[in-house]
Amino acid sequence: MGKRRRVDERRSKRRPLVVGGMIAVVVGGAGLGVYALYGGGAAAEDGAAAQAGKKPVVKTGPLSATEVTTAARTFLTAWQRGEVTRAAAATDDATAATALLTGYTKDARITGVTLTAGTRTGDKVPFSVKGTVTYKKVSKPIAYDSALTVVRRAKDGRPLVDWHASVVHPDLADGDTLVTGEAGDPPVTALDRDGGEITAAEYPSLGTVLDGLREKYGKKAGGTAGVELRVVRGKASKAKKSSDKTLLELSKGTPGKVRTTLSPALQAAAERQVAKSSRASVVVLRPSTGEILAVANTNHGFNTAFNGSLAPGSTMKVITSSLLIEKGLASADKGHPCPKTFTYGGWKFHNDDDFQIKGGTFKASFARSCNTAFISQAGKLDEDSLTKQAQQVFGLSMNNWAIGVPSFDGSVPVQSAAQMAASLIGQGGVRMNPLNMASVSATVKSGTFHQPYLVAPSVDDRTLATASRSMSPSTLSQLRELMNYTAAYGTAAEAMSGLGPDYGAKTGSAEVDGQSKPNGWFTAYRGDLAAAGVVQAGGHGGDTAGPIVASLLRMGG
Repeated sequence: MGKRRRVDERRSKRRPLVVGGMIAVVVGGAGLGVYALYGGGAAAEDGAAAQAGKKPVVKTGPLSATEVTTAARTFLTAWQRGEVTRAAAATDDATAATALLTGYTKDARITGVTLTAGTRTGDKVPFSVKGTVTYKKVSKPIAYDSALTVVRRAKDGRPLVDWHASVVHPDLADGDTLVTGEAGDPPVTALDRDGGEITAAEYPSLGTVLDGLREKYGKKAGGTAGVELRVVRGKASKAKKSSDKTLLELSKGTPGKVRTTLSPALQAAAERQVAKSSRASVVVLRPSTGEILAVANTNHGFNTAFNGSLAPGSTMKVITSSLLIEKGLASADKGHPCPKTFTYGGWKFHNDDDFQIKGGTFKASFARSCNTAFISQAGKLDEDSLTKQAQQVFGLSMNNWAIGVPSFDGSVPVQSAAQMAASLIGQGGVRMNPLNMASVSATVKSGTFHQPYLVAPSVDDRTLATASRSMSPSTLSQLRELMNYTAAYGTAAEAMSGLGPDYGAKTGSAEVDGQSKPNGWFTAYRGDLAAAGVVQAGGHGGDTAGPIVASLLRMGG
């Protein structure tokens, strides 16, 4: 016991972990706390069982409060002390944890870390972080909040921290790293179309946009780099079009200036509108040019409006309708079937509440968003017909948009059987975001595809994407008739009330596995404005995304 007492006394002299304002007993308390924290407890029991020739008991079931807090303390104590190996061993991915925690000191240059645990909620423990970032002779304090979740490892029942990079810092995704040093890209001052400065403080949705502008134009805009702590994106984040992010500026660089196409009035209005809903996103374009006038998201951490990849639901019927009209399979004012259900490829497709339209026109089916009116034509189309239509007419799904910041230009993969049929109504493998769907409405309004852009191509002489062909005058006329009728008398009428007569719209609802309500979509145009929005898990698009889009179109511009 004398030897253990000396070991415990040495440990007690180290800086203790602060837990909820109190010194954690597992660090500075009696031998029992140290025993549980540093290898006793269940491990000792397993050892005793092994010596007795019995198979160790693997604990299962929900974690107790003691298990959660003990696992959290083990990890946080070791991290604070700089004991990387011990901290990593307290997680369920020691290799990834070791790499990131080592880099926290070595690459991010964060030292003097104090971790303060908050109040546990279930298996989750929030905590605050304070430390100092030092590069050469420059130092600055850093403080932020994070959280960890404790899980039970299946093979032995041991409670461990569920490892993700976000445990170290909430802005980190798995595979990302933290680095302090001379900035790779000089800062930029972004300007709106009127020459006013754009800041994330004034327009919270534009934080990710500003990161993208710096990444793209920092070295081209004439600025000089400073020293900063930043998130460097890994492969997975880059695949999602995420940009590096500055967390702390130790010394300022000299920013260059980049002018954007954003309208300050529309941007401010878009910010207000999405703030009224949870998980809402919207984009406003000018159809005649492709200029992006506003982009806003409720969630400021990920730009769903530009980079989202979501099933667009019935807003996809705008593209599908252009295809059916071109193929002679539908005509705005001619009769068209809209049964309650239609089976194709082994799947039984339904309309909302199994409604049907007897003796109705294709225009009536479009306006009421009749799914079976589109599914019934699947057997008359080639498997790649919808893909070609999206690419050749609407400029989508070719991965070649260059808007000035990272973006996703939609995906309409070639599919077969039931999945091909589902794609016709914006389900299956089709994926879009509000930028893509605003562009669809803009193409209908202008008559030809103009690739959206946030920074004029003349700034860096980049080439914008183009479509290989336009719709025939007859197809375009009928498509405008369909969208106009829907805005006036169909599912979009309530949202678009008072905005006519030069307008058109389409609503959409996209089912998502695990959600009780579908994602609500809305795309529309009025005059020389086109917009689209989505409210995830919001329900019907006409009721959720519709008012957001319509309020912005009402502003004109």
